[in-house]
Amino acid sequence: MSRIGIAFRRLKKNGEKALIPFLTAGDPNPAATKRLIFALERAGADVIELGVPFSDPMADGPVIQKASERALAKGMTLRKVLELVARIRKVSQVPLLLMGYFNPILSYGLDRFARDAARAGVDGAIVVDLPPEESKDLDRALKKSGIDLIYLLTPTSDAERIRIVCRRARGFLYFVSMTGVTGAALKSVAEIRAKVSEIRRRTKLPVAIGFGISSPKQARAMAKIGDGAVVGSALVALVHKNAKNPSAKAEAFIKTMRGAL
Repeated sequence: MSRIGIAFRRLKKNGEKALIPFLTAGDPNPAATKRLIFALERAGADVIELGVPFSDPMADGPVIQKASERALAKGMTLRKVLELVARIRKVSQVPLLLMGYFNPILSYGLDRFARDAARAGVDGAIVVDLPPEESKDLDRALKKSGIDLIYLLTPTSDAERIRIVCRRARGFLYFVSMTGVTGAALKSVAEIRAKVSEIRRRTKLPVAIGFGISSPKQARAMAKIGDGAVVGSALVALVHKNAKNPSAKAEAFIKTMRGAL
């Protein structure tokens, strides 16, 4: 079992919900990302999602798109993200999940990515634009390396798609709480609750809810429905606003989220 699975098992045993903050690796710079991860861990993050910068992040809204642009301008690459994770692992065992797109992984090489990610200490991967029907080769490589391939489900996922994803998923399921890009408005709580209930009938894996969660009140509402809440654009925007020294502000913000769960 990966660090992700262990974290969710611990939370369930304690009657707690997962807090999963998202950062773009390399924004505002690689050294700051490393310090931010330690700050988020101190603030109570259970799993940290690390965005791999990509030039065409079609699932992301303007806040994370611009963060990717800034990180790419700083020279961030997939290889450098893995090197960053390896440096973090010398200090921390917080579960780390990479979120990105298939093109950089395909260019890097599927088996090489899985091997190097495992050596660095990556626990899971979300590949936003890789549908489950096309994920067999990457899934095989990651599974061999002990890395969870986390799948997304959305409000428009039909029963057949939910069945396929639940059969293949490891670690947890990521429910996208809207039909737009990251940072847009949440769908109604009733709609989210109904879809998550449908997913739960197909799997015993935890279900975390993300996209659009920007306040402690929203995080609390989503945690009551799912097993955890992902906080992305709001944190990335705060980091950019305080780019010269973002750690203290980010730590305080995530503490408020932690307190709400």
